[in-house]
Amino acid sequence: MHVVVIGAGLGGLCLAQGLRRSGIAVTVYERDQGVTARFQGYRIGLAEHGIEALRASLPPRWYRLVEATVGDLAGERPILDPRLNRVGEMSPLRGTAVDRHVLRHLLLAGLDVHFGKNLVSYRVRPDQQVAVEFGDGTTRHTDVLVGADGINSSVRATLTPATRVTDTGTRCVIGRTVLTDRLAALVPGFGTVVRSDNLTLVLGLMRFRTRPTAAATRLAPEVSRPDVRDYLRWVTLLPTGHPIAEGASRPAQDAVLGLIEGWHPQLRSLVEAADPDNSTLLSIKIVRPEHHWEPGPVTLLGDAIHATSPSGGNGANTALRDAQLLCRKLVDAVYGRVGLLEAIDDYQSQMRVYGAEAVEHSVAMLPRFAPGN
Repeated sequence: MHVVVIGAGLGGLCLAQGLRRSGIAVTVYERDQGVTARFQGYRIGLAEHGIEALRASLPPRWYRLVEATVGDLAGERPILDPRLNRVGEMSPLRGTAVDRHVLRHLLLAGLDVHFGKNLVSYRVRPDQQVAVEFGDGTTRHTDVLVGADGINSSVRATLTPATRVTDTGTRCVIGRTVLTDRLAALVPGFGTVVRSDNLTLVLGLMRFRTRPTAAATRLAPEVSRPDVRDYLRWVTLLPTGHPIAEGASRPAQDAVLGLIEGWHPQLRSLVEAADPDNSTLLSIKIVRPEHHWEPGPVTLLGDAIHATSPSGGNGANTALRDAQLLCRKLVDAVYGRVGLLEAIDDYQSQMRVYGAEAVEHSVAMLPRFAPGN
């Protein structure tokens, strides 16, 4: 069996690692020109099923790199006013954080990945082979095609055109600032929420157990790791009708500074010190996996079929869960325990259920982060 994965995000790469570990040939094609073509280095939380998927998919020695470079989250979650007075608190939590950019570098290790390859079409031939055509005029034939190509999936557009992207109408700005002792004091535990009457600013730490480059040198020098320092991630939802939310060209970082005028100097310095190239306006869009299609040698994974709002904190974890489940089903097919189409159909049936739950949970959580809530 040979599998083509379209998209080199976390879910697609995790699937490819799992297939590689299981002895199944896999090739990954990514439209971006390289791993650093777009900045994708924000902190995300790892749930237990995300951790288990990585453990099952990566070689044990490489999984130890994951363990060495996660961040431990634990303790209080204070609610502060704009002058840093404590006005409440949420229940304490414990969890694990990972930097997406660092994790993606690890998941790329050892794989056959081709950058700058934009899928333009595919067709299933009478013999059930899939012919995949790219924008540069090349074609690849494969037994299984997996669309892991994100919310604007080209594979989904052909496989299930009735499945559409829904714009929630919500816009947010996310940024990251290199951590200092002074900034670290803003987040004494799991995370901090700063609220005014018309704005909510959410703060979270990314403090690596071991700096990624040091961990790679010690545990797996053949793996490339970006030299990332500890940082504080911040995110705010923009008020409805704010000019930047309506498409104005003002830089996202400047827009936030305008919104927090008069706030405590530490909060303003946090935003001022952020890397402007990595302070980004995001449109919060979702994809609901509510349409069915006939099982075949083409399927979808991650945001391509169940894109969530970041307020749920479950998008990456659900994609990793997809990767582990689909890998297991394809292995069953290779060893003759089930037919290939039955294996893919079983994956899709399970994925639609938990994928839909993930999307609805993320949408339900969105009002908690809305301005003033």
